[in-house]
Amino acid sequence: MSKPNMFVRIPKERVGVLVGPDGKVKQRIEEKFTVELEIESESGGVTIVLSEKATDPSVLFKAKDTVTAIGRGFSPEHAFRLLRNEDDIFDFIDLRAVFGKSESDIKRVKGRIIGANGKTRKLIEELTDASVVVYGHTIGFIGTFERVDVARNAVQMLINGSQHHTVYKYLQKKRTEFKKQRLELWEKPPEEK
Repeated sequence: MSKPNMFVRIPKERVGVLVGPDGKVKQRIEEKFTVELEIESESGGVTIVLSEKATDPSVLFKAKDTVTAIGRGFSPEHAFRLLRNEDDIFDFIDLRAVFGKSESDIKRVKGRIIGANGKTRKLIEELTDASVVVYGHTIGFIGTFERVDVARNAVQMLINGSQHHTVYKYLQKKRTEFKKQRLELWEKPPEEK
């Protein structure tokens, strides 16, 4: 009987990052998720096979997200947020789905999302606590569902042509809401929690 597995294709130039120096990145993913990675360096194909030691088959999905995140431009350190925090998710926007094959539109929008000297991307990260990467034709996000949703909405606003200051105001408002929610958790008497 074959073992449960998943397949993902990453850009060939990211295969080396996935393997890591002396195979350390690959090894860490295999150990943490109790999976085996079968990497085809020529095509960028990665088969993620559930190890016989695995007790929870859902680790295949987290392992797939981690491999995909590295393939979509995240450094292994940022992708390993998915290992450390059970609540973190990976999501991405494929700009080809929005603009088709128009390289000039994709390049223009990537410039808007990155901003001058990376200011816009950094601000999205700071105000949402989500990691954001612009790579190739995709925009990737890692963080809690709520934080990724806000970061994704901010990027979608930029894609749709919103002005930067409008997006910054939206992000500031959401950050204030997050802080307020955190304070409410601390202020409630124990019997209401």
